[in-house]
Amino acid sequence: MTVGQPSEAVDAAFPDAAVDTEFPVARCAELAAEMIDALATRYGLVAVAVLPGQSVPASYWGAPEAGLAGGQLFWRPDTPVHSLLHELAHYVCMDAERRNGLDTDAGGDDNEECAVCYLEILLAEQLPGYDSDRCIADMDAWGYSFREGSARNWFEGDGKAARAWLRRHRLITAERLPSWRLRD
Repeated sequence: MTVGQPSEAVDAAFPDAAVDTEFPVARCAELAAEMIDALATRYGLVAVAVLPGQSVPASYWGAPEAGLAGGQLFWRPDTPVHSLLHELAHYVCMDAERRNGLDTDAGGDDNEECAVCYLEILLAEQLPGYDSDRCIADMDAWGYSFREGSARNWFEGDGKAARAWLRRHRLITAERLPSWRLRD
């Protein structure tokens, strides 16, 4: 949904949205707003599109990064898709107490942050026109840092600990698919 506009009008509202090209990553403007809405809705979140040039509410790092407060996921056309997925994954991975008081800072420990990164990559497969390979490339381009030197090496290596964390909390299936559950 767009602030002040119905969800189906989002694409029409951003036809000429300027996109910062400092980092060569996929931006939300490249996706249909309905896809973003549908993915957020699967987890009980409301995706809120913010008009170009406006600040992104509840963005921890500031615009163009996605924001998260209460049950709302905020994004602009120039928000990197990986950022949107990262914040969505934070919502999924945090416990109910933190989710209930959520405003900007998702919190969590290092293990949870790794699980968020792993789930972010898995969720990329749920967006037609975007996938885990593109998400991994975008994470590297944006500057995520992993001991193994790249997001792919981490995902295929030490990411197994994050995968185990997600399985333990029943957030992914044995087949490495989202379970569409929130952490208890």
